[in-house]
Amino acid sequence: MVQSAALTAGAMGLSAMSAQAAEPTPNGFKKAVKIGMVGVPDSLEEKFRVLKELGYDGVELNSPGGPSADVVKAAIDATGLPVHGVVDSVHWNDTLSDPNPEVRAKGLAGLTEALQASKDYGGTSVLLVPGVVKGEVTYDECWERSIAEIRKALPLAEKLNIQILMENVWNNFLTDPNETARFIDELDSELVGAYFDVGNTVRYSPPHEWVPILGKRIKKLDIKDYAAKPGPGFGAPLMEGDVDWPKVMDELEKVGYVGWGTAEIQGGDKERLTWIADRMNKIFAS
Repeated sequence: MVQSAALTAGAMGLSAMSAQAAEPTPNGFKKAVKIGMVGVPDSLEEKFRVLKELGYDGVELNSPGGPSADVVKAAIDATGLPVHGVVDSVHWNDTLSDPNPEVRAKGLAGLTEALQASKDYGGTSVLLVPGVVKGEVTYDECWERSIAEIRKALPLAEKLNIQILMENVWNNFLTDPNETARFIDELDSELVGAYFDVGNTVRYSPPHEWVPILGKRIKKLDIKDYAAKPGPGFGAPLMEGDVDWPKVMDELEKVGYVGWGTAEIQGGDKERLTWIADRMNKIFAS
């Protein structure tokens, strides 16, 4: 009897948590996850259905290599959960900054395929790591090559009306908000902007200091936390790392940003996704 009562109480607790997570995302924001975070077996449609039940407003897929447009559209139609964009899945391997023009060409082909996939899925953007500074690639070379390759993709982006959004990552490139803004401005297109990854900036400077500099260039957010050494790094749970979320949200309000925020952390089963949704709601309400 005691064990049965405990199980019932536990089920009621999880049910209450799910109900809370299913509340609308606060303050006009839209919360999503990367598809790779959804540790729910079965079909894409079932994954979408679970996310919808937990109160997520959308999901982000990957391309090249993502599901067919027909499969995605069927999942959207069955569940009502939209795909808001895609992540370029080849930008780390086939970099737009590589010294080899054949590698750059593969990277450009991957970007154009991702643009078409986002359009076919009903999305609005492609997340892009524009280049990587490393041994054989200087900062200036990374800048020049990636700018040149992205410009080649802009006519298609404009035709499809799909944004190309630069993510700030640990690539030794655009690690400063002023440089990021300058890079975006040099491309001189309304379809180029920033996919601002909040947690990734902590290594360089507080994220709330990036927001007023990037300003209207911010088109979407990646939501993660980070705890510097001796902390667990990206293993820090949301709202338990070094990101000052109230300050970030205050600065976002000042620049007028309201839109998609997509978690990019360790995913898992339904219970884990429920917890993530709850924390994201708290962040957007802070």
